[in-house]
Amino acid sequence: MKYLKSELPIAIALAVLGLGFALEHGAVEHGGIALWGLLLVILAAIIGVAFRIAHHAEVLAVRFGEPYGTLILTLAAVSVEVVILVVLLTGEPNPTLARDTVFSAVMFDINGILGLAAIVGGLKHGSSKYNVDSGNSFIAMLIVAIGIGMFIPDFVPDEKWQIYSVFSIGIMAVMYMGFLRLQTVEHRTFFEYSSATDVEAHDETHSPNALHIGIMIGAIVLVGLLSEVLSVLLDAGLAGSGLPMSIPAVLVALISASPEILTALKAAQQDRMQTTVNIALGASLATVLLTLPVIEAIALINGERIVMALTPVQGGMLLLTFVTVMNNLHDGETNAIEGISHFALFAAFIALVAMGLV
Repeated sequence: MKYLKSELPIAIALAVLGLGFALEHGAVEHGGIALWGLLLVILAAIIGVAFRIAHHAEVLAVRFGEPYGTLILTLAAVSVEVVILVVLLTGEPNPTLARDTVFSAVMFDINGILGLAAIVGGLKHGSSKYNVDSGNSFIAMLIVAIGIGMFIPDFVPDEKWQIYSVFSIGIMAVMYMGFLRLQTVEHRTFFEYSSATDVEAHDETHSPNALHIGIMIGAIVLVGLLSEVLSVLLDAGLAGSGLPMSIPAVLVALISASPEILTALKAAQQDRMQTTVNIALGASLATVLLTLPVIEAIALINGERIVMALTPVQGGMLLLTFVTVMNNLHDGETNAIEGISHFALFAAFIALVAMGLV
């Protein structure tokens, strides 16, 4: 009973799903409070399911240890992100949705998660140590991946986009498989850091791995179904409202980042900054290397080009982010001052979203 009670968010989400299918047409017709109220309920249900997915991923992460543990956590979060994004792309045409989602995810992961965690860890421990090789490795891959996937497309003419998309999908697959191999085998020590203050996470359920994997897969499917309703409500709510069109992208990034934020903050409180760095930068890299190829593949199948080239404001924000993270993650220690610098960039991102500039 205790175990079943812990899955209450999934049960509630199933009830909300039925409610959503029953009420979505009426909510769209009436608009106003009915529409936005139902939208918020659906959004809360999706976030609740995302937390359960993260929980089961965390149990598996504890059992497999680092660096596999963080890998499982980031893959679970990116899976949720990809499922929601694919569903939203089937709604009203939004050619910049994929680009804005990936950009928002990087802002949440690096400036939001890393910034908050560095502040929390710095205020409690002064400075927190991690393996500097991990930060350098993540940043090197991130810069190249974003360059190939989001900077170069701005210079690719329409008659050549399909050729470049095929190349982009192939090279990102090679990059991710290569990084995965190096992260878990040859350079595994880059992504590990041990200290006397590390707190070991304990899994007391002793339930089979297959159960956790099964619940995760089922929960991801449930997220996809809930996203169907969310897509309809978002399209109706944004139509003619004057609200920023990047809101769906920010919501997708928020849903996938919510569980990661809590995990990273808990790790920072326990002086396990290596886990935080792995989550923040690993989630960003997984988002770029896994989300972009899926979206490019959908574009090739549909025969319609999706805008992936960054706007000048987005490019400037990413440049500031990478300059800041390269300056901060160069010595194997983080502190609250470094955290504030990242959080200031995250606040700037939120302000730009509110003004409709990104």
